[in-house]
Parts: sequence; C-alpha cells; structure tokens
Amino acid sequence: MRGPVMWLTIDREERRNAINAAVLEGLCDALARANRDTAVRAVVLTGAGTRAFCAGADLQSGTSFKFDYAAPYQGMANLFRQARQSTVPLIARINGACMAGGMGLMAMCDLAVASRQAVFGLPEVKVGVFPAQVLSVLGGLLPRRVLAEMCITGEPIDAAQALELRLVNRVSDDVDDSVDWLLARLLDKSPAAIRRGLYTMKKIEAMAFEESMAFTESQIGLFALTEDAAEGQLAFREKRKPQWSGR
Repeated sequence: MRGPVMWLTIDREERRNAINAAVLEGLCDALARANRDTAVRAVVLTGAGTRAFCAGADLQSGTSFKFDYAAPYQGMANLFRQARQSTVPLIARINGACMAGGMGLMAMCDLAVASRQAVFGLPEVKVGVFPAQVLSVLGGLLPRRVLAEMCITGEPIDAAQALELRLVNRVSDDVDDSVDWLLARLLDKSPAAIRRGLYTMKKIEAMAFEESMAFTESQIGLFALTEDAAEGQLAFREKRKPQWSGR
C-alpha cells in the first residue's frame, strides 16, 4: 500500500513477469482484498524491472495452456471476471513489453499508461495457439481490423501506435509521471461516486439502449442519495473543497 493506493507488482523479472498459477492466485486475492476495503481508492498493476510489464503465460513450464478440463472455470478467466466486477479503479502501469496474456491484464484495467519504450502484441499464433480469453477483454478497446491483424500476424505495435488507437490513456518517457498524474486527479474525487460509477459503467456495457436507459434512470437516483453527493453539492455552493466520507 502507498497511502490509499494498492500497488500490485508481478515480481518475476527473470521470466519477463510471465504469468503462472501463483501470479493468478496472487492477483485474484489482492483484487478481492481491494474491493472489500473501502480505504483502497485505486489499484496500480505493473511488472518488476523495466523490460516487461508481462510477457504472457510462462511457456517454460510446458503446461501453460493445460488445466483441469472437467472444471468449467479456470484461473485467467476468473481473474478477468473479477476485474470486470471491481468497483475500485484499476490502472495498468505498462513499463515494458506487454504481450499475450499481459495484454489481457492491461485490457482488464480501467485505465492504462505506458512508457515510450513499451511494445504491445498478441504473438500466440507464433507458438500455435490464439489469444482466445484475451479477446473477451480486448475486443472493446481496439478496432476490429486492427485486432484481427494483431491476432493473425502476431506482430506488435509500439507505444505511439497504442496511444493513437486509444489502447492506453497516456504515454511518456517517465511512466510514473503518468501514474501520478492520474492518481492526483482520481484521489480528490468522491469515492462513492467512483465506485458506483464504475459499477454502472460495467453493467450497461452489454445492455441494449432501452435497457441501459432504464438501468441508469434508477442509478442516478441512488447517486443522489449518497453522503458524498450531498457534501459535494454543498461544497460547490459554499465554494470550498469537499470532505468526502465515501458513503
């Protein structure tokens, strides 16, 4: 913890922060803790060192894509489900190569910032597989033809292209400057509004227009009932900074 921000670092620098069962278990446990604790205002996900954010599955194990086929759910998919349900903002700090399953970790986050040296790719076809699960979290972030090209050719894009495609929010020489910039503009806002707002955004993504409108009609009424809403509007009238309770 750094103040109200939980930092999650994949600490496998020698393996380019590749994903294994322990990494998945650690991330799932940490996200669960973050969403239980109202004192946690944001989660920053990154990789150790400067070479890689995450290189994807650890291919050296020889069992990267094998699991109990009798089990209807498995680790990576469950992590993506958990991120989709998170009402704590998730920020991906892309400090280097973001490949394969690493693209999924980046895409499951609400915001992403990258160093200028970062590269992004879906090279699974080069080892005879396909970024199947990653498509579920990446499909809404990239244009269809760009995504198809990355999946079918396995060729990467650089940070400048990622920014142009809006895959990331910001690119800079110092990735921590971008993280600090986002956190400074997040942490002084209403915790209650952000948590319920993320819940609302994620719920309506798969809804048809009229279903979405009906849902958000009820949600705006609930926003207005929070202590933060009353305090925010009072602070506006009194021309002062609000003192958020997070309720």
